[in-house]
Amino acid sequence: MNPSAVSTQEAVEAAVSRHRGKIGALMPVLHSIQEILGCIPKDAVPMLAGALNLSRAEIHGVMSFYHDFRTEPAGEFTVQLCRAEACQAMGARELEAHARQRLGIDFGETTDDGLITLEPVYCLGNCACSPSIRIEDETFARVTVEKFDALITALGAEE
Repeated sequence: MNPSAVSTQEAVEAAVSRHRGKIGALMPVLHSIQEILGCIPKDAVPMLAGALNLSRAEIHGVMSFYHDFRTEPAGEFTVQLCRAEACQAMGARELEAHARQRLGIDFGETTDDGLITLEPVYCLGNCACSPSIRIEDETFARVTVEKFDALITALGAEE
């Protein structure tokens, strides 16, 4: 679906009707809304609370606990930087500082041009090849500052 062609209410209604009656419907409903709209707008929370007979606090708690849910649209590309112990031991803290400086954003933020959203993750399952990052669905190993810069430059070249 084209996110701009669908209202929050329409997305909530579609997601709830698709998963209504399932045990633990909140997670699939949230995923569906985010798939439709690119995020879960804050005004969806009271609609979900009413439709699923949950409190707003319960919905907010799930959304804030799981890093996959966002209340603002992500950039065109999501760059995830591993912050787990193995990556930290191999230089991820320096890479993290460089990434934030290079992009001019902090974790959870999107560059002004809407191209890149930077997110922390706690293990990409690539510990033997630390430090690692993931861009969209591709994981990159042994990422140095220079390799990071080359990957980011390549993203800009794809516009």
